[in-house]
Amino acid sequence: MTRPVTDPVGLEVRWDRLAAATDEAASTMLRTAFSTIIRESNDYTVVVMDRRGRTMAESRAGIPGFAALMSSLTGLVLDRFPAGDWQDGDCVITNDPWIATGHLPDIAMITPIFHRGALVGFAGTAAHSPDIGGTPTMGATELISEGILIPPLRLFRAGRVEQGVKDLLLANVRLPGALWGDLEAQAAAHAVCRRRAQEFLADFDEPDFERFAAEVHALADTALRTAIRELPDGVYRAGVDADGVEGHPTHIECAVIVSGDRIAIDYTGTSAQVPFSTNSTLNYTRAYSVYPLKILLDPATRTNWGSYRAISVTAPEGTIVNPTFPAPVVARHLTGHLLSCAIYQALAPVLPDRVVADSGGAPALRVRFAGVDDDGRPFAQMLFANAGMGASQDKDGLSTTAFPTNSGSGSVEALEATSPLRFVRKELRAGSGGRGRRRGGLGQDIEVHNPTRRPVQMVLLGDRERHPALGLAGGEPGATAHAVLDTGERVPLKSVSQLAPGASVLISFPGGGGFGPPEDREPHLAEADELGGYTTADAREETRR
Repeated sequence: MTRPVTDPVGLEVRWDRLAAATDEAASTMLRTAFSTIIRESNDYTVVVMDRRGRTMAESRAGIPGFAALMSSLTGLVLDRFPAGDWQDGDCVITNDPWIATGHLPDIAMITPIFHRGALVGFAGTAAHSPDIGGTPTMGATELISEGILIPPLRLFRAGRVEQGVKDLLLANVRLPGALWGDLEAQAAAHAVCRRRAQEFLADFDEPDFERFAAEVHALADTALRTAIRELPDGVYRAGVDADGVEGHPTHIECAVIVSGDRIAIDYTGTSAQVPFSTNSTLNYTRAYSVYPLKILLDPATRTNWGSYRAISVTAPEGTIVNPTFPAPVVARHLTGHLLSCAIYQALAPVLPDRVVADSGGAPALRVRFAGVDDDGRPFAQMLFANAGMGASQDKDGLSTTAFPTNSGSGSVEALEATSPLRFVRKELRAGSGGRGRRRGGLGQDIEVHNPTRRPVQMVLLGDRERHPALGLAGGEPGATAHAVLDTGERVPLKSVSQLAPGASVLISFPGGGGFGPPEDREPHLAEADELGGYTTADAREETRR
Protein backbone atom coordinates (compact mmCIF):
# COMPACT_ATOMS: atom_id res chain seq x y z
CA MET A 1 0.00 0.00 0.00
CA THR A 2 1.34 3.43 -1.02
CA ARG A 3 2.31 5.61 1.91
CA PRO A 4 0.52 9.01 2.05
CA VAL A 5 2.34 12.12 0.92
CA THR A 6 3.64 13.69 4.13
CA ASP A 7 5.28 16.73 2.52
CA PRO A 8 3.21 17.88 -0.49
CA VAL A 9 5.21 21.08 -0.96
CA GLY A 10 8.50 19.24 -0.94
CA LEU A 11 7.10 16.66 -3.34
CA GLU A 12 5.98 19.37 -5.75
CA VAL A 13 9.44 20.96 -5.63
CA ARG A 14 11.08 17.63 -6.45
CA TRP A 15 8.53 16.74 -9.13
CA ASP A 16 8.96 20.12 -10.79
CA ARG A 17 12.71 19.71 -10.75
CA LEU A 18 12.55 16.36 -12.52
CA ALA A 19 10.06 17.72 -15.04
CA ALA A 20 12.43 20.62 -15.66
CA ALA A 21 15.13 18.06 -16.44
CA THR A 22 12.97 16.58 -19.21
CA ASP A 23 12.32 20.07 -20.57
CA GLU A 24 16.05 20.81 -20.54
CA ALA A 25 16.69 17.52 -22.35
CA ALA A 26 14.02 18.42 -24.91
CA SER A 27 15.73 21.77 -25.52
CA THR A 28 19.00 19.94 -26.08
CA MET A 29 17.36 17.70 -28.67
CA LEU A 30 15.73 20.66 -30.42
CA ARG A 31 19.05 22.52 -30.62
CA THR A 32 21.03 19.56 -31.94
CA ALA A 33 18.54 17.81 -34.24
CA PHE A 34 19.18 17.90 -37.98
CA SER A 35 15.59 17.68 -39.26
CA THR A 36 12.96 20.41 -39.12
CA ILE A 37 10.43 17.78 -38.00
CA ILE A 38 12.00 17.87 -34.54
CA ARG A 39 13.46 21.39 -34.51
CA GLU A 40 10.46 23.22 -35.91
CA SER A 41 7.44 20.93 -35.58
CA ASN A 42 8.10 19.47 -32.09
CA ASP A 43 7.30 15.89 -33.14
CA TYR A 44 8.96 14.21 -30.13
CA THR A 45 8.69 13.41 -26.45
CA VAL A 46 11.15 13.10 -23.55
CA VAL A 47 10.44 11.23 -20.30
CA VAL A 48 12.21 10.01 -17.17
CA MET A 49 11.02 6.66 -15.77
CA ASP A 50 11.57 4.51 -12.70
CA ARG A 51 13.38 1.18 -12.95
CA ARG A 52 10.18 -0.58 -14.01
CA GLY A 53 9.80 1.78 -16.95
CA ARG A 54 6.92 3.82 -15.53
CA THR A 55 7.07 7.54 -16.35
CA MET A 56 7.66 9.89 -13.44
CA ALA A 57 8.15 13.14 -15.37
CA GLU A 58 7.28 14.04 -18.96
CA SER A 59 8.45 17.00 -21.05
CA ARG A 60 5.85 19.72 -21.24
CA ALA A 61 6.40 20.38 -24.94
CA GLY A 62 6.36 17.79 -27.69
CA ILE A 63 3.59 15.25 -28.27
CA PRO A 64 1.61 14.34 -25.12
CA GLY A 65 0.17 11.23 -26.77
CA PHE A 66 3.71 9.87 -27.19
CA ALA A 67 4.43 10.38 -23.50
CA ALA A 68 1.26 8.47 -22.64
CA LEU A 69 2.56 5.28 -24.26
CA MET A 70 6.23 5.40 -23.20
CA SER A 71 5.56 3.26 -20.10
CA SER A 72 3.97 0.40 -22.06
CA LEU A 73 6.70 0.72 -24.68
CA THR A 74 9.46 0.45 -22.09
CA GLY A 75 7.73 -2.48 -20.42
CA LEU A 76 7.84 -4.39 -23.72
CA VAL A 77 11.49 -3.45 -24.22
CA LEU A 78 12.27 -4.77 -20.73
CA ASP A 79 10.63 -8.08 -21.69
CA ARG A 80 13.25 -8.32 -24.43
CA PHE A 81 16.14 -6.88 -22.40
CA PRO A 82 15.59 -7.65 -18.66
CA ALA A 83 16.84 -5.17 -16.06
CA GLY A 84 19.85 -7.33 -15.18
CA ASP A 85 21.18 -7.17 -18.77
CA TRP A 86 21.57 -3.39 -18.94
CA GLN A 87 24.92 -1.61 -18.65
CA ASP A 88 25.69 2.05 -18.20
CA GLY A 89 25.87 3.60 -21.68
CA ASP A 90 23.45 1.15 -23.31
CA CYS A 91 20.84 2.38 -25.76
CA VAL A 92 17.95 0.44 -27.29
CA ILE A 93 15.91 1.71 -30.23
CA THR A 94 12.73 0.48 -31.93
CA ASN A 95 10.11 1.74 -34.33
CA ASP A 96 7.88 -1.35 -34.22
CA PRO A 97 4.37 0.20 -34.53
CA TRP A 98 2.88 -2.42 -32.21
CA ILE A 99 5.45 -1.54 -29.51
CA ALA A 100 6.30 2.12 -30.08
CA THR A 101 4.30 5.10 -31.32
CA GLY A 102 2.27 3.49 -34.07
CA HIS A 103 4.21 3.92 -37.31
CA LEU A 104 7.70 3.36 -38.69
CA PRO A 105 8.92 6.98 -39.02
CA ASP A 106 8.91 7.39 -35.22
CA ILE A 107 12.00 5.95 -33.56
CA ALA A 108 11.84 5.38 -29.81
CA MET A 109 15.03 5.28 -27.71
CA ILE A 110 15.46 3.87 -24.19
CA THR A 111 18.60 4.26 -22.05
CA PRO A 112 19.31 3.19 -18.45
CA ILE A 113 20.06 5.50 -15.53
CA PHE A 114 22.56 4.15 -12.97
CA HIS A 115 23.28 5.67 -9.57
CA ARG A 116 26.04 4.39 -7.30
CA GLY A 117 26.35 1.34 -9.51
CA ALA A 118 22.67 0.34 -9.38
CA LEU A 119 20.00 0.62 -12.07
CA VAL A 120 17.51 3.20 -10.80
CA GLY A 121 15.54 4.24 -13.87
CA PHE A 122 15.37 4.89 -17.59
CA ALA A 123 15.28 7.87 -19.92
CA GLY A 124 13.07 7.64 -22.99
CA THR A 125 12.50 9.62 -26.14
CA ALA A 126 10.52 9.18 -29.33
CA ALA A 127 10.94 11.36 -32.40
CA HIS A 128 9.79 11.43 -36.00
CA SER A 129 12.68 10.68 -38.36
CA PRO A 130 13.23 12.58 -41.63
CA ASP A 131 13.10 9.31 -43.61
CA ILE A 132 12.69 5.62 -42.82
CA GLY A 133 12.97 4.14 -46.33
CA GLY A 134 10.10 2.43 -48.06
CA THR A 135 8.16 3.67 -51.05
CA PRO A 136 5.47 6.31 -50.41
CA THR A 137 2.20 5.02 -51.85
CA MET A 138 -1.40 5.00 -50.74
CA GLY A 139 -1.66 1.51 -52.23
CA ALA A 140 0.56 -0.16 -49.64
CA THR A 141 -1.16 -3.27 -48.31
CA GLU A 142 1.39 -4.33 -45.70
CA LEU A 143 3.86 -2.77 -43.31
CA ILE A 144 7.04 -3.76 -45.16
CA SER A 145 6.23 -1.32 -47.97
CA GLU A 146 6.36 1.62 -45.58
CA GLY A 147 10.01 1.43 -44.52
CA ILE A 148 12.52 -0.48 -42.45
CA LEU A 149 11.14 -2.19 -39.32
CA ILE A 150 13.46 -1.95 -36.31
CA PRO A 151 12.67 -4.46 -33.56
CA PRO A 152 14.12 -3.55 -30.14
CA LEU A 153 17.87 -3.47 -30.84
CA ARG A 154 20.89 -2.11 -29.03
CA LEU A 155 22.29 0.88 -30.89
CA PHE A 156 24.90 1.47 -28.18
CA ARG A 157 26.41 -1.08 -25.82
CA ALA A 158 28.27 0.34 -22.82
CA GLY A 159 28.71 3.62 -24.67
CA ARG A 160 30.01 2.14 -27.94
CA VAL A 161 28.05 2.19 -31.20
CA GLU A 162 26.87 -1.19 -32.45
CA GLN A 163 28.33 -0.54 -35.90
CA GLY A 164 26.44 -3.31 -37.64
CA VAL A 165 23.08 -1.96 -36.47
CA LYS A 166 24.04 1.57 -37.51
CA ASP A 167 25.25 0.46 -40.94
CA LEU A 168 22.13 -1.60 -41.61
CA LEU A 169 19.84 1.26 -40.61
CA LEU A 170 21.61 3.98 -42.60
CA ALA A 171 21.85 1.77 -45.69
CA ASN A 172 18.04 1.64 -45.89
CA VAL A 173 17.16 5.34 -45.76
CA ARG A 174 17.44 8.19 -48.23
CA LEU A 175 18.83 10.77 -45.80
CA PRO A 176 21.35 8.87 -43.64
CA GLY A 177 23.10 12.02 -42.42
CA ALA A 178 19.91 13.63 -41.20
CA LEU A 179 18.63 10.42 -39.63
CA TRP A 180 21.88 9.77 -37.74
CA GLY A 181 22.03 13.41 -36.67
CA ASP A 182 18.55 13.13 -35.17
CA LEU A 183 19.43 9.89 -33.37
CA GLU A 184 22.49 11.57 -31.88
CA ALA A 185 20.24 14.46 -30.80
CA GLN A 186 18.00 11.97 -29.01
CA ALA A 187 21.08 10.45 -27.36
CA ALA A 188 22.16 13.93 -26.24
CA ALA A 189 18.76 14.43 -24.62
CA HIS A 190 19.22 11.13 -22.78
CA ALA A 191 22.58 12.25 -21.48
CA VAL A 192 20.92 15.33 -19.96
CA CYS A 193 18.21 13.19 -18.33
CA ARG A 194 20.78 10.80 -16.91
CA ARG A 195 22.96 13.56 -15.46
CA ARG A 196 20.05 15.48 -13.95
CA ALA A 197 18.49 12.33 -12.51
CA GLN A 198 21.76 11.39 -10.80
CA GLU A 199 22.09 14.92 -9.40
CA PHE A 200 18.49 14.69 -8.17
CA LEU A 201 19.18 11.53 -6.19
CA ALA A 202 22.44 12.88 -4.79
CA ASP A 203 20.96 16.21 -3.74
CA PHE A 204 17.98 14.61 -1.98
CA ASP A 205 20.08 11.78 -0.54
CA GLU A 206 17.92 9.07 -2.09
CA PRO A 207 19.35 5.68 -3.12
CA ASP A 208 16.80 5.35 -5.96
CA PHE A 209 13.48 6.69 -7.24
CA GLU A 210 11.21 4.13 -5.59
CA ARG A 211 9.76 6.31 -2.83
CA PHE A 212 9.46 9.38 -5.06
CA ALA A 213 7.87 7.40 -7.91
CA ALA A 214 5.30 5.81 -5.60
CA GLU A 215 4.26 9.24 -4.32
CA VAL A 216 3.93 10.99 -7.69
CA HIS A 217 2.15 8.00 -9.24
CA ALA A 218 -0.32 7.92 -6.34
CA LEU A 219 -0.88 11.68 -6.55
CA ALA A 220 -1.63 11.63 -10.29
CA ASP A 221 -3.82 8.55 -9.94
CA THR A 222 -5.82 10.04 -7.08
CA ALA A 223 -6.36 13.33 -8.93
CA LEU A 224 -7.84 11.63 -11.97
CA ARG A 225 -9.98 9.20 -9.98
CA THR A 226 -11.38 12.11 -7.96
CA ALA A 227 -12.39 13.82 -11.20
CA ILE A 228 -13.98 10.64 -12.58
CA ARG A 229 -16.08 10.18 -9.44
CA GLU A 230 -17.76 13.51 -10.17
CA LEU A 231 -19.30 12.03 -13.32
CA PRO A 232 -22.58 10.12 -13.12
CA ASP A 233 -22.13 6.41 -13.73
CA GLY A 234 -23.37 5.31 -17.12
CA VAL A 235 -22.57 4.34 -20.69
CA TYR A 236 -22.14 7.27 -23.06
CA ARG A 237 -21.97 6.59 -26.80
CA ALA A 238 -21.02 8.40 -29.98
CA GLY A 239 -20.11 7.56 -33.54
CA VAL A 240 -17.81 9.50 -35.86
CA ASP A 241 -17.52 9.13 -39.63
CA ALA A 242 -14.55 10.14 -41.73
CA ASP A 243 -13.50 9.92 -45.38
CA GLY A 244 -11.23 6.91 -44.93
CA VAL A 245 -9.96 5.57 -48.27
CA GLU A 246 -11.89 4.96 -51.45
CA GLY A 247 -14.39 2.22 -50.84
CA HIS A 248 -13.49 2.01 -47.14
CA PRO A 249 -14.97 4.98 -45.21
CA THR A 250 -13.92 5.17 -41.57
CA HIS A 251 -16.45 4.76 -38.78
CA ILE A 252 -15.44 5.10 -35.14
CA GLU A 253 -17.96 3.66 -32.67
CA CYS A 254 -17.17 4.66 -29.11
CA ALA A 255 -18.68 3.75 -25.73
CA VAL A 256 -17.40 5.61 -22.66
CA ILE A 257 -18.30 3.60 -19.58
CA VAL A 258 -18.10 5.44 -16.26
CA SER A 259 -18.15 3.29 -13.13
CA GLY A 260 -17.13 4.79 -9.82
CA ASP A 261 -13.57 6.03 -10.15
CA ARG A 262 -12.81 4.23 -13.41
CA ILE A 263 -13.52 4.82 -17.09
CA ALA A 264 -13.51 2.14 -19.76
CA ILE A 265 -13.51 3.04 -23.44
CA ASP A 266 -14.75 0.41 -25.86
CA TYR A 267 -14.50 0.71 -29.65
CA THR A 268 -16.64 -2.30 -30.53
CA GLY A 269 -18.48 -1.53 -33.77
CA THR A 270 -15.61 0.40 -35.35
CA SER A 271 -14.64 -0.28 -38.98
CA ALA A 272 -12.58 -3.33 -39.82
CA GLN A 273 -8.88 -2.84 -40.55
CA VAL A 274 -8.11 -1.92 -44.15
CA PRO A 275 -5.32 -2.78 -46.60
CA PHE A 276 -4.26 0.86 -46.51
CA SER A 277 -2.12 2.95 -44.20
CA THR A 278 -4.89 4.44 -42.03
CA ASN A 279 -4.85 1.64 -39.41
CA SER A 280 -4.11 2.69 -35.81
CA THR A 281 -2.31 0.16 -33.61
CA LEU A 282 -3.82 -0.44 -30.18
CA ASN A 283 -1.03 1.36 -28.33
CA TYR A 284 -1.58 4.48 -30.45
CA THR A 285 -5.35 4.11 -30.01
CA ARG A 286 -4.88 3.86 -26.25
CA ALA A 287 -2.62 6.94 -26.14
CA TYR A 288 -5.06 9.10 -28.11
CA SER A 289 -7.93 7.96 -25.91
CA VAL A 290 -6.41 8.53 -22.47
CA TYR A 291 -4.78 11.88 -23.29
CA PRO A 292 -8.03 13.65 -24.37
CA LEU A 293 -9.71 12.30 -21.24
CA LYS A 294 -6.88 13.44 -18.99
CA ILE A 295 -7.00 17.06 -20.19
CA LEU A 296 -10.80 17.04 -20.07
CA LEU A 297 -11.12 15.73 -16.53
CA ASP A 298 -7.89 16.76 -14.80
CA PRO A 299 -6.00 19.39 -16.79
CA ALA A 300 -4.07 20.83 -13.85
CA THR A 301 -2.15 17.84 -12.46
CA ARG A 302 1.16 17.08 -14.15
CA THR A 303 1.10 13.77 -16.05
CA ASN A 304 2.95 10.52 -15.43
CA TRP A 305 2.20 6.77 -15.45
CA GLY A 306 -0.27 7.22 -12.61
CA SER A 307 -2.39 9.55 -14.75
CA TYR A 308 -3.54 6.68 -16.95
CA ARG A 309 -4.21 3.86 -14.46
CA ALA A 310 -7.92 4.62 -14.03
CA ILE A 311 -8.63 4.39 -17.79
CA SER A 312 -8.84 1.18 -19.80
CA VAL A 313 -9.17 0.98 -23.58
CA THR A 314 -10.41 -2.02 -25.55
CA ALA A 315 -11.03 -2.60 -29.25
CA PRO A 316 -11.75 -5.80 -31.16
CA GLU A 317 -8.71 -7.22 -32.88
CA GLY A 318 -8.80 -6.77 -36.61
CA THR A 319 -10.45 -3.34 -36.49
CA ILE A 320 -9.03 -0.07 -37.76
CA VAL A 321 -8.18 0.87 -34.16
CA ASN A 322 -6.54 -2.50 -33.34
CA PRO A 323 -5.17 -3.99 -36.57
CA THR A 324 -3.21 -7.22 -36.76
CA PHE A 325 0.38 -7.33 -37.95
CA PRO A 326 1.54 -6.61 -40.66
CA ALA A 327 -1.12 -4.02 -41.49
CA PRO A 328 0.14 -0.76 -43.05
CA VAL A 329 0.01 2.08 -40.51
CA VAL A 330 2.06 5.05 -41.71
CA ALA A 331 -1.02 7.33 -41.70
CA ARG A 332 -2.35 5.97 -38.40
CA HIS A 333 -3.06 9.49 -37.17
CA LEU A 334 -5.89 9.76 -39.71
CA THR A 335 -7.75 7.32 -37.49
CA GLY A 336 -6.16 7.88 -34.06
CA HIS A 337 -6.74 11.64 -33.98
CA LEU A 338 -10.47 11.10 -34.56
CA LEU A 339 -10.86 9.35 -31.22
CA SER A 340 -10.95 12.63 -29.29
CA CYS A 341 -13.96 13.70 -31.37
CA ALA A 342 -15.84 10.50 -30.52
CA ILE A 343 -14.98 10.71 -26.81
CA TYR A 344 -15.97 14.37 -26.49
CA GLN A 345 -19.21 13.89 -28.41
CA ALA A 346 -20.05 10.97 -26.12
CA LEU A 347 -19.41 13.01 -22.97
CA ALA A 348 -21.03 16.24 -24.20
CA PRO A 349 -24.36 15.50 -22.44
CA VAL A 350 -22.67 15.31 -19.02
CA LEU A 351 -19.76 17.72 -19.56
CA PRO A 352 -21.19 20.42 -21.86
CA ASP A 353 -19.10 23.10 -20.19
CA ARG A 354 -15.79 21.30 -20.80
CA VAL A 355 -15.85 19.51 -24.14
CA VAL A 356 -14.93 21.16 -27.45
CA ALA A 357 -16.58 20.58 -30.81
CA ASP A 358 -14.68 18.59 -33.44
CA SER A 359 -11.37 20.13 -34.45
CA GLY A 360 -10.32 20.46 -38.08
CA GLY A 361 -6.92 19.10 -37.13
CA ALA A 362 -8.45 15.89 -35.85
CA PRO A 363 -6.98 14.32 -37.88
CA ALA A 364 -3.96 16.40 -38.87
CA LEU A 365 -3.23 17.05 -42.55
CA ARG A 366 0.38 16.30 -43.43
CA VAL A 367 2.20 16.93 -46.72
CA ARG A 368 5.60 15.47 -47.61
CA PHE A 369 7.69 17.02 -50.37
CA ALA A 370 10.77 15.16 -51.64
CA GLY A 371 13.06 15.36 -54.61
CA VAL A 372 16.37 16.65 -55.90
CA ASP A 373 17.23 20.32 -56.29
CA ASP A 374 18.83 21.84 -59.38
CA ASP A 375 22.30 21.17 -57.94
CA GLY A 376 21.56 17.46 -57.55
CA ARG A 377 21.10 17.51 -53.77
CA PRO A 378 18.30 15.34 -52.38
CA PHE A 379 15.81 16.80 -49.94
CA ALA A 380 12.72 15.68 -48.04
CA GLN A 381 10.49 17.99 -46.02
CA MET A 382 7.30 17.34 -44.10
CA LEU A 383 4.88 20.25 -43.95
CA PHE A 384 3.37 20.36 -40.47
CA ALA A 385 0.61 22.96 -40.46
CA ASN A 386 -2.47 23.23 -38.31
CA ALA A 387 -6.20 23.54 -38.78
CA GLY A 388 -8.83 25.20 -36.59
CA MET A 389 -9.83 23.86 -33.19
CA GLY A 390 -13.44 23.29 -32.20
CA ALA A 391 -15.29 25.86 -30.12
CA SER A 392 -16.36 25.29 -26.53
CA GLN A 393 -19.36 26.51 -24.58
CA ASP A 394 -17.55 29.66 -23.49
CA LYS A 395 -14.85 30.33 -26.08
CA ASP A 396 -14.32 30.46 -29.81
CA GLY A 397 -12.08 27.75 -31.17
CA LEU A 398 -8.41 28.59 -31.55
CA SER A 399 -7.33 29.18 -35.14
CA THR A 400 -4.54 27.14 -36.75
CA THR A 401 -3.90 25.23 -33.52
CA ALA A 402 -3.02 21.55 -33.29
CA PHE A 403 -5.36 19.20 -31.43
CA PRO A 404 -5.28 16.45 -30.19
CA THR A 405 -1.64 16.37 -31.18
CA ASN A 406 0.71 19.15 -30.11
CA SER A 407 2.91 19.48 -33.16
CA GLY A 408 3.96 22.94 -34.24
CA SER A 409 3.75 24.40 -37.72
CA GLY A 410 7.39 25.35 -37.88
CA SER A 411 8.66 28.40 -39.70
CA VAL A 412 8.34 28.82 -43.44
CA GLU A 413 11.85 30.28 -43.43
CA ALA A 414 13.31 27.07 -42.01
CA LEU A 415 11.54 24.95 -44.60
CA GLU A 416 12.73 27.20 -47.41
CA ALA A 417 16.29 27.18 -46.06
CA THR A 418 16.49 23.37 -46.16
CA SER A 419 14.70 22.78 -49.47
CA PRO A 420 14.27 24.52 -52.84
CA LEU A 421 10.53 25.01 -52.20
CA ARG A 422 9.03 28.48 -52.01
CA PHE A 423 6.01 29.37 -49.89
CA VAL A 424 3.94 31.92 -51.78
CA ARG A 425 1.40 32.52 -49.05
CA LYS A 426 0.37 31.29 -45.63
CA GLU A 427 -2.77 32.96 -44.29
CA LEU A 428 -5.90 32.40 -42.23
CA ARG A 429 -8.75 30.87 -44.24
CA ALA A 430 -11.68 33.26 -43.83
CA GLY A 431 -15.03 31.63 -43.13
CA SER A 432 -13.58 28.19 -42.43
CA GLY A 433 -14.62 28.08 -38.76
CA GLY A 434 -18.04 26.59 -38.10
CA ARG A 435 -20.66 29.19 -37.16
CA GLY A 436 -22.19 29.08 -33.71
CA ARG A 437 -22.73 31.04 -30.53
CA ARG A 438 -19.02 30.34 -30.27
CA ARG A 439 -17.23 30.17 -33.61
CA GLY A 440 -14.95 27.33 -34.62
CA GLY A 441 -11.27 28.15 -35.13
CA LEU A 442 -10.07 29.03 -38.61
CA GLY A 443 -7.93 26.83 -40.80
CA GLN A 444 -5.32 28.25 -43.15
CA ASP A 445 -4.36 28.41 -46.81
CA ILE A 446 -0.78 27.56 -47.74
CA GLU A 447 0.51 27.88 -51.31
CA VAL A 448 3.72 26.02 -52.16
CA HIS A 449 5.68 26.61 -55.38
CA ASN A 450 8.26 24.36 -57.05
CA PRO A 451 10.84 26.72 -58.63
CA THR A 452 13.19 23.93 -59.75
CA ARG A 453 13.63 22.33 -63.17
CA ARG A 454 12.68 18.93 -61.73
CA PRO A 455 9.37 17.50 -60.50
CA VAL A 456 8.91 17.22 -56.74
CA GLN A 457 7.15 14.26 -55.20
CA MET A 458 4.13 15.34 -53.13
CA VAL A 459 2.53 12.95 -50.64
CA LEU A 460 -0.71 14.10 -49.02
CA LEU A 461 -2.01 12.37 -45.89
CA GLY A 462 -5.25 13.97 -44.83
CA ASP A 463 -8.96 13.56 -44.29
CA ARG A 464 -12.04 15.81 -43.87
CA GLU A 465 -12.35 16.27 -47.64
CA ARG A 466 -15.98 15.10 -47.39
CA HIS A 467 -16.61 14.89 -43.63
CA PRO A 468 -16.11 18.26 -41.88
CA ALA A 469 -15.43 18.85 -38.21
CA LEU A 470 -18.86 18.75 -36.61
CA GLY A 471 -20.27 21.33 -34.24
CA LEU A 472 -21.94 20.72 -30.87
CA ALA A 473 -25.18 21.93 -29.29
CA GLY A 474 -26.45 23.41 -32.55
CA GLY A 475 -23.09 24.68 -33.77
CA GLU A 476 -22.32 24.27 -37.46
CA PRO A 477 -19.49 22.25 -39.02
CA GLY A 478 -16.24 23.81 -40.14
CA ALA A 479 -15.09 24.00 -43.75
CA THR A 480 -13.66 20.87 -45.36
CA ALA A 481 -10.08 20.50 -46.55
CA HIS A 482 -8.78 20.40 -50.11
CA ALA A 483 -5.65 20.78 -52.23
CA VAL A 484 -5.72 22.41 -55.68
CA LEU A 485 -2.98 22.83 -58.29
CA ASP A 486 -2.55 26.17 -60.07
CA THR A 487 -4.14 24.48 -63.10
CA GLY A 488 -7.37 24.11 -61.11
CA GLU A 489 -6.98 20.35 -60.74
CA ARG A 490 -7.86 19.00 -57.30
CA VAL A 491 -5.35 16.67 -55.66
CA PRO A 492 -6.86 13.94 -53.46
CA LEU A 493 -5.90 14.28 -49.81
CA LYS A 494 -4.64 10.69 -49.75
CA SER A 495 -2.36 10.55 -52.75
CA VAL A 496 1.17 10.45 -54.10
CA SER A 497 1.71 12.78 -57.07
CA GLN A 498 4.22 15.09 -58.70
CA LEU A 499 4.42 18.86 -58.38
CA ALA A 500 5.71 19.80 -61.81
CA PRO A 501 8.57 22.27 -62.39
CA GLY A 502 7.20 25.80 -62.01
CA ALA A 503 3.89 24.55 -60.58
CA SER A 504 2.16 25.53 -57.34
CA VAL A 505 -0.32 23.84 -55.05
CA LEU A 506 -2.78 25.52 -52.67
CA ILE A 507 -3.50 23.45 -49.56
CA SER A 508 -6.56 24.55 -47.60
CA PHE A 509 -6.70 23.33 -44.01
CA PRO A 510 -10.14 22.74 -42.44
CA GLY A 511 -11.85 24.76 -39.73
CA GLY A 512 -13.20 23.65 -36.37
CA GLY A 513 -16.83 23.07 -35.49
CA GLY A 514 -18.94 25.73 -33.82
CA PHE A 515 -20.71 25.49 -30.46
CA GLY A 516 -24.30 26.58 -29.90
CA PRO A 517 -26.84 28.08 -32.33
CA PRO A 518 -25.32 30.72 -34.66
CA GLU A 519 -28.26 33.06 -34.07
CA ASP A 520 -27.27 33.27 -30.39
CA ARG A 521 -23.91 34.88 -31.16
CA GLU A 522 -23.64 38.29 -29.55
CA PRO A 523 -23.88 41.14 -32.11
CA HIS A 524 -20.58 42.71 -31.06
CA LEU A 525 -18.77 39.41 -31.63
CA ALA A 526 -20.39 38.96 -35.04
CA GLU A 527 -19.30 42.51 -35.91
CA ALA A 528 -15.75 41.79 -34.72
CA ASP A 529 -15.68 38.67 -36.92
CA GLU A 530 -16.64 40.82 -39.89
CA LEU A 531 -14.15 43.58 -39.17
CA GLY A 532 -11.37 41.10 -38.55
CA GLY A 533 -12.02 39.19 -41.76
CA TYR A 534 -12.84 35.97 -39.90
CA THR A 535 -16.06 35.48 -41.86
CA THR A 536 -16.83 35.53 -45.57
CA ALA A 537 -19.59 37.47 -47.25
CA ASP A 538 -21.62 34.28 -47.57
CA ALA A 539 -21.31 33.58 -43.86
CA ARG A 540 -22.29 37.16 -42.97
CA GLU A 541 -25.37 36.92 -45.17
CA GLU A 542 -26.34 33.63 -43.53
CA THR A 543 -26.05 35.28 -40.10
CA ARG A 544 -28.27 38.20 -41.17
CA ARG A 545 -30.93 35.82 -42.47
